[in-house]
Amino acid sequence: MNTRQRGKLGEDTAVDYLEKKGYRILQRNYRFDRGEIDIVAEDQGQLVFIEVKARRSTLYGEPEEAVTEAKCKQLWKVAEGYLHEHNLEDSNYRFDVVAIEYQNNVPVIRHLIDAF
Repeated sequence: MNTRQRGKLGEDTAVDYLEKKGYRILQRNYRFDRGEIDIVAEDQGQLVFIEVKARRSTLYGEPEEAVTEAKCKQLWKVAEGYLHEHNLEDSNYRFDVVAIEYQNNVPVIRHLIDAF
């Protein structure tokens, strides 16, 4: 399995998890300029921009630790593009992180709501 396939598997796992929690998925892999938001969803009327990080081991840290300050800044810019393109500048929104750690091929999911 290559990196792109592993990334898609992580995002598919996150989408399944979020849908079971009642989130409505609006878009996946939204691209603006040079950035991308993995999942755009709605949760109880609130717009949610979601970054997914999945790891097979914690050798290089927990998955959510990969959401650095620079990554957060990039996600803000991409979210602003989404809001502008969809005429949602006045919307209430937040950023979540779904961290997935595969332990013996079983996903352990941590959902950080309003992560930054």
